[in-house]
Amino acid sequence: MNPAPPRRWWLDPLLWTGLLFLALTFGMSRLQPLFHTLFPEQERPMYLQATFPSLVLAHVLIVGLSSLIAVVVGGGAGLLVTRDSGRDFRSLLETVVAIGQTFPPVAVLAVAVPLIGFGTTPAVIALALYGLLPVVQSTIAGLESVPQPVLQAARGLGLSRWQILWQVELPLALPVLLAGIRTSVIINIGTAAIASTVGTQTLGSPIIVGLSGFNTAYIIEGALLVGLLAVVTDLAFERLMIHSQQWRLATMPRNRPITSASPASAQSR
Repeated sequence: MNPAPPRRWWLDPLLWTGLLFLALTFGMSRLQPLFHTLFPEQERPMYLQATFPSLVLAHVLIVGLSSLIAVVVGGGAGLLVTRDSGRDFRSLLETVVAIGQTFPPVAVLAVAVPLIGFGTTPAVIALALYGLLPVVQSTIAGLESVPQPVLQAARGLGLSRWQILWQVELPLALPVLLAGIRTSVIINIGTAAIASTVGTQTLGSPIIVGLSGFNTAYIIEGALLVGLLAVVTDLAFERLMIHSQQWRLATMPRNRPITSASPASAQSR
């Protein structure tokens, strides 16, 4: 069979979606005549209380911070319960993060605001709690899907526990780990819009103002950028998962054949 031809750069969906997102971020205000035409009943169809680049930056920062907390806490907790010393806490951890996922972020904000106050902090707490479940589940599933014979072979080669974790388990579990982080970040991009209800500037600000003022144009402007940001991030994670294969090969022990982790191997353990 002939190898598949390489994808031409001008057909890359990440490139064109990213360019469209940047064009709307920096050029949304230039579409004011278009929104005047589409919504003639609105006196001010263009959101002008803050610039869209500043809203995008604030949205990305709050999503990045909350996702980082979710990855560090969720990944560390998932790693702990897959070790012999922490297996007894696995059911408790899964129950706690599942409960955190069932609480709507709005409810978390309603509880956090009287204790912490308005601003970014309660929003980050709510988003971090909401993003824990995919990270914890993917960490546990990825590490437990590493075949037991591979671990026994690594021990037989004289690798320490940290070397086995870094050179064997994490590289083999990386695709599953990235899939969980990808899900968590995409969820937070959409959920971060509600952070504007507690005084945080995000892309949800025009949506919240539009809903309260019955201004459909504001809602479309905010929702369009939130949707494009989620699509660009999803495509970027897809590209990252492809390039992560190089890191997997670089960190594995040289000249030691190791099979990749699979769901089937996890079920057979």
